[in-house]
Amino acid sequence: MNAPLAQAVALEDTSTAFDHPEFSGHEQVVFAHDPASGLRAIIAIHNTRLGPALGGCRMWGYRTSREALTDALRLSKGMTYKNALAGLPLGGGKSVIIADPKTEKTPELLKAFGRHVERLAGGYITAEDVGITAADMELIASQTGHARGTEATGLGDPSPYTALGVFTGIQAAVAHKFGTSHLTGITVSVQGLGNVGYGVCRYLHAHGAKLVVSDIHEPNVKRAVAEFGAQPIDPHQAHAADVDVYAPCALGATINAATIPQIKAKVIAGAANNQLQTPEDGVKLMQRGILYAPDYALNAGGVISVALATSSKDDAMVREKTLAIGDTLTAIFKRADREGLPTSVVADKLAEERLMAG
Repeated sequence: MNAPLAQAVALEDTSTAFDHPEFSGHEQVVFAHDPASGLRAIIAIHNTRLGPALGGCRMWGYRTSREALTDALRLSKGMTYKNALAGLPLGGGKSVIIADPKTEKTPELLKAFGRHVERLAGGYITAEDVGITAADMELIASQTGHARGTEATGLGDPSPYTALGVFTGIQAAVAHKFGTSHLTGITVSVQGLGNVGYGVCRYLHAHGAKLVVSDIHEPNVKRAVAEFGAQPIDPHQAHAADVDVYAPCALGATINAATIPQIKAKVIAGAANNQLQTPEDGVKLMQRGILYAPDYALNAGGVISVALATSSKDDAMVREKTLAIGDTLTAIFKRADREGLPTSVVADKLAEERLMAG
């Protein structure tokens, strides 16, 4: 390696969160470490103007700590906008644990993470996300009073409410784009068949939609094929399927300069966070006549459940609030049409207006 290149790598490796292109005015970024359990985690608090920062904990086998920081910062800012748009008295934050959830997850590691959350004294409230199960949250909650989505703090697993909100949002997007809320005969490519993605498939199938499904875990695909009569597709080709709706329900950034020209769907509406790799991608979708349902507006059902529910008696209230996601999206679509702006820009503007009003 030549000297200038070595110096550049060194500078990148030692740069701080302040230098990161996704920093975006974060209030606090915590790097959490526990040698005994092997915990390496990042907790990012973006904005607490409306209240304490609420956002899930993601466990993923990031290749580098820089990659993990990028994810934490982008997800944290997204939670600020998601909570504001959902009308919740909460700020935005997110945490990531750098570990493979299938091979490196241990009770000791999860408890260590819970202790780090507790040290923040309520400034950050954690919940379930990719790689973290409802059972994992119970372990985390054993070490902190600032965890949600547990049996003791409300309705437990939030993923069914996320799935309901995404389905409702798909209905709203189909109605706006195609002039009908009926899904019979509508084809949907669902990319990612975790708890949320599979729940979305169940709703879509029950309402007559035809499914194209993909996941990196083959058993999930086989299950969907058997239960829903779905057509399997390679996960790397899910965005390019010849369908009406593309529903990314796995990780983010699947909508980018490389994939946008290949997208045949006229609607993009899915559960994944940070689906657009860059803000410019929202403009490109509008230019191609593709209706994009902004992810943080669409997938807010889970955060609504963990934020508002205090017992199982709150199920009906949470469902009613989650179903209102369709109305929020319809308002975004109509405003985007009036102002000639991408839906992603309009959603940001609406969230920022609510932040300023708060």
